Amino acid sequence: MSWLWAIIVGLVLGVLARAILPGKQNIPLWLTAIFGILGGLLGNAVAGGIGVDDTGGIDWIRHLLQLAGAVLIVALGTPLYAAIRGRGGRRTA
Repeated sequence: MSWLWAIIVGLVLGVLARAILPGKQNIPLWLTAIFGILGGLLGNAVAGGIGVDDTGGIDWIRHLLQLAGAVLIVALGTPLYAAIRGRGGRRTA
């Protein structure tokens, strides 16, 4: 059941990251979920590194770090996906 939560939370994080970033991100929904999952993992790692991964009550700092990780992954992954798919904005003669 934890894999289902990872997909749901990853999708939410990915969609929020796309909403935060300016412009249009031309990535499919499945890649948005994967980028969100990766961002959540990155945020969890950073939270664990600075010692705020498990606090009393709601872990707001950890959740903000997860969102920041998702924003970073979506910002870096979108142009990479576009370059791989041939939509990098460069025209060839």
